[in-house]
Amino acid sequence: MTTESLKGRVAAVTGAASGIGLACASAMLAAGATVVLIDRDATKLQQICAELGPRALALQLDLLKPQENSAMLEKILALAGGLDIFHANAGAYVGGDVTEGDPDAWDRMLNLNINAAFRSVHAVLPHLVAQKSGDILFTSSIAGIVPVVWEPIYTASKFAVQAFVHTTRRQLAKHGVRVGSVAPGPVVTALLDDWPKAKMDEALASGSLMQAQEVADCVMFMLTRPRNVTVRDIVILPNNVDL
Repeated sequence: MTTESLKGRVAAVTGAASGIGLACASAMLAAGATVVLIDRDATKLQQICAELGPRALALQLDLLKPQENSAMLEKILALAGGLDIFHANAGAYVGGDVTEGDPDAWDRMLNLNINAAFRSVHAVLPHLVAQKSGDILFTSSIAGIVPVVWEPIYTASKFAVQAFVHTTRRQLAKHGVRVGSVAPGPVVTALLDDWPKAKMDEALASGSLMQAQEVADCVMFMLTRPRNVTVRDIVILPNNVDL
């Protein structure tokens, strides 16, 4: 089977200092890519990149600051000399009943999951369109495909991501830029810190959580498909999740 190699390619991953972002960045590095790891935690970024080796490049910025977000392309190019893959992975999670929710917490999550993610893609698109090649990936969620009753605001944010993926994919296909999303179920990451302890204990006991590496394996499958096909969405779920 023909596959695309990542050797010599340049990727940038947001929210790369932990969780799914770190697992995906590590997988791309192992496949021969140079990876710009983007996160707001400068100290953690430097430590991780030192451990990952010389092709792991740290870029500290806050995606919630519009000027920093919109200016990322110049910084990526200065660090890595190019860009072929952009993975909009950074996100936040808020669950629970709407009646008991905190609209201020909703605003921050919606701003990161939607506005900041879309802005980051807009920032890098001129380069990918000009070279007529590239991949844009989103870390979405099963909640963007099947409404999840215990996380209505998070679900709404991921439905927005899916709509953006499906429309921009069709706009950008003529430029040789592929757009897709990986939509996992519950993954053991810091995002689940918001889960009630009883729910977390139940999920761990029942085996209904996945590891970040399993999501990274799906991302690598998407990136290595021949250029004449696009994997628009991959849904990955633990067997014991009823969604």
